[in-house]
Amino acid sequence: MPPPVLQIRGYSLDYATPAGPVHALADIDVEIAAGEVLGLVGESGSGKTSLAWAIMRHLAGNAREPRGSIRLGADELTTIDVAALSRIRGRRIGMVFQDPSTSLNPTLTLGEQLLEALVLHRGLDRDAASREGEAMLARVGIREPAAMMRRYPHEASGGEKQRIVIATAFACRPELVIFDEPTTALDVITARQILDLFAELQAETRTASLYISHDLALVSRVAHRVAVIHRGRIVETGPVDEVFARPRHDYTRALLAAVPRAEQRLVGTVPGRGAPLVAITDVTVRYGRPSLVADLLRRSRKQTIGSRNVTLSVQPGEILGIVGESGSGKSTLARALTGLAGFEGEIRFDGRRIGGPADMDRDYRRDVQIVFQHPDSSLNPRHRVREILARPLQLYGDPEGRPLERAVADLLAEVQLPASHAARYPHQLSGGEKQRVAIARAFASRPRLVICDEVTSSLDVSVQAAVVRLLVDLQMRTGASAIFISHDINLVRQIAHRIAVMSRGELVETIDAEALAASGPRHPYTAALIAAVPTIRSVGATP
Repeated sequence: MPPPVLQIRGYSLDYATPAGPVHALADIDVEIAAGEVLGLVGESGSGKTSLAWAIMRHLAGNAREPRGSIRLGADELTTIDVAALSRIRGRRIGMVFQDPSTSLNPTLTLGEQLLEALVLHRGLDRDAASREGEAMLARVGIREPAAMMRRYPHEASGGEKQRIVIATAFACRPELVIFDEPTTALDVITARQILDLFAELQAETRTASLYISHDLALVSRVAHRVAVIHRGRIVETGPVDEVFARPRHDYTRALLAAVPRAEQRLVGTVPGRGAPLVAITDVTVRYGRPSLVADLLRRSRKQTIGSRNVTLSVQPGEILGIVGESGSGKSTLARALTGLAGFEGEIRFDGRRIGGPADMDRDYRRDVQIVFQHPDSSLNPRHRVREILARPLQLYGDPEGRPLERAVADLLAEVQLPASHAARYPHQLSGGEKQRVAIARAFASRPRLVICDEVTSSLDVSVQAAVVRLLVDLQMRTGASAIFISHDINLVRQIAHRIAVMSRGELVETIDAEALAASGPRHPYTAALIAAVPTIRSVGATP
């Protein structure tokens, strides 16, 4: 048998802090052969990304490596000098990050960045690198490679940018590629396309790959073997089908139990039909700014459609799921409902006509609350949790008339956080804890409609499951209606009474979740969304 491309033996990583060492990794044993994909799974903070950085030798100044070995072929990476390391990164080890925007220089064209890698790591001249770059972009599914080479990162979609990052990684013909959550920032259909591309390139190049993810279903589709990491230790390793079919460790079993399954319904039947709480009729949202020339010439303003002619309703006590890929208009509709975007058409809330943000008075804003995708962008970093939760109570009053401190403690208890968290700032909380605070704030005024916009997309699978159950529990206890927006239709099928499917700004289908389970989708786009969501593959299948 040939030696493994990557071999890690007994490796440990600590970080020195004033309070003493923090143990990030302990006694890690991992190896990957040529042509093999090893999946590394675990929840946030388990040590997945720390291991990736250790392999890449991108460690903080307070990092300490008390023992262990990391070998790439015959080279020991833990003792390698800086000059040798610069020849390894990019050339022998490639890396694809979660957010491609962080990998690309916004001041350089995409072509310049691809050419730089080819010239530096493969020794090509610019003409040869340009030809190779265009060929590689075509290989990864970019329709007009030459035009794409002239664009800047902000002129490409998320999926296009990730394809370019993958093209750059594989174009240098590395021995090892590390993928760190490469599809988390993408919608489900684009993610499926990226996974198919990865599988094709992997089969062609026979590169060794480390695929890091918290999504077990996804890993089951792309990996040959899987390593499960928990609190810095590998607790289970083996072939994917064996580990996922017959997990030996309790932690692995807990991760598998948290994977969303459409057949595991968390809500009951659809509430009785009557007068809708929210009725949306022919709502259209337009985005776009006029060009300077158009302004000077007083020509019509250039506009793009965010959503158009959308008509749907939400019943009292109902959870309506809205699904679709990026750019389908899901979040645009949420922005219209909350006054963050102007719209044409009509919204009626409890029979009252809402013609635009100007009609959304204090009562409406109390009754309609939103939880955003990223709590970091919606929680004031300068305020403690008690101030964040006290604000809606001060604005709208406490329905139960409690003292403010008691009301804040009760809100934290409702989202299963200790009262002591009231004294913390957002940066002192985990991602799941921050999202719980955002949920508590949304429910503080006892709203009649709560809009959840991709609230679990950035969370690992176990935290996601806990947050979803929390939302359903709060919705049932308070009787609020809810709109749950996501690109993961399997997750939505667990918690929604009805599902509205959007594509390219239009509503293509509305269907009861139970009817979808019984008879399947009516619209081909809905079927495509269901097919694109990864599920745990059956025993004996090949990635």
